Amino acid sequence: MKRLLLLGATGTIGRATLRVLLERGHEVVCFLRHPKVRPGHAGSDIAANPIAGAELRYGEVTSAQSLSQDGFRGERFDAVLSCMASRSGAPDDAWAIDHDAHMTALSVAKAVGVPHFILLSAICVQKPRLAFQHAKLAFEKALIESGLTYSIVRPTAYFKSLSGQVERVRNGKSFLLFGDGTMTACKPISDDDLGRYLADCLTDEDRHDRILPIGGPGDPITPKQQAERLFALTGQQPRYAHVPVRVLDAVIALLEAVGRILPAARQKAELARIGRYYATESMLVWNADERCYDASATPSAGTQTLFDYYALLLSGEERAERGDHALF
Repeated sequence: MKRLLLLGATGTIGRATLRVLLERGHEVVCFLRHPKVRPGHAGSDIAANPIAGAELRYGEVTSAQSLSQDGFRGERFDAVLSCMASRSGAPDDAWAIDHDAHMTALSVAKAVGVPHFILLSAICVQKPRLAFQHAKLAFEKALIESGLTYSIVRPTAYFKSLSGQVERVRNGKSFLLFGDGTMTACKPISDDDLGRYLADCLTDEDRHDRILPIGGPGDPITPKQQAERLFALTGQQPRYAHVPVRVLDAVIALLEAVGRILPAARQKAELARIGRYYATESMLVWNADERCYDASATPSAGTQTLFDYYALLLSGEERAERGDHALF
């Protein structure tokens, strides 16, 4: 049994990871923002309905004093596991959470003698073009150089980010594709399978001091294949609407121009760039030598497929909690 401090426990990945850790008998302290700070956020739900066995502590993760006094409290911990991430990916938010808050957590963890830091990162940092990718990479570098044992997990696509068009198709609408729908591919992984993978990093020494790309089971899936399966599951004839990538480029250019006057437009331009990135880049391991994405080099874990999840959504057994980076 291990004792660990969990950051980001209110997110979908964080909650799934918490369930796995508790099922395996680990002792978990969740460090959360107090619900009154963000009314209506998932943190309010976990406070009202805590998962049995988890200890909830409240404070401010951006404050070293709060993290030390309200989180660690001078107690022994075997690891810090962070599922924490910026919600929007906008530059200010990304550097404040993906980098600065993590640097604070790392500094306090070192000061109190925590030996192991497990980080949920993202596979897209392989080709950094966006603020949140640079922020994540900067912290990854600091963690690697910290002297602590580290496990940096870089998952591929999440189910929730690929489920935005389920209702469109269910309602008889066309499936929106960028280009012909085959220029990108991913190996999406479920929340529960990723939670198990993260939990395994505690005890599997082969996952220590390593950067760990990970995808779900099966072959890579293109957007066109996602659409085909959705139409089959709903019993509808396939209908597609093809969106040229240049439309996104035009939107970004317009928002950048307006952003010279209105700060809010600058943030929207960054969100549009995030959308374009996911529309044009595969979420697979990047082979720098061959200058291409390599499906065979992208490890797989777990048992649930994206299409299993689609079936559960359509049956009402699951409800999609879409992330801020979802395109639709």
